[in-house]
Amino acid sequence: MPLDHEAIYKAYAGTVVSIDDSAGAFDKDGNSVTLDQNKIDAARTTLDAEAAAIAYQGQRKAEYPSIEDQLDDI
Repeated sequence: MPLDHEAIYKAYAGTVVSIDDSAGAFDKDGNSVTLDQNKIDAARTTLDAEAAAIAYQGQRKAEYPSIEDQLDDI
């Protein structure tokens, strides 16, 4: 089962430096890091919310022209 690398790196920032899907997560000294699925799930929720906010901002830019263009239209 592949691990959620991005969420693990976020949940264990500064601790986990490498991840192997078959062996687990490791710190800078090569020691195994015990992963807490609840912590990883919380990090995934945060990452998904951040991505949704960025997508929403991009969508809003596409829907509305710049203020300069809007003023020109007036």
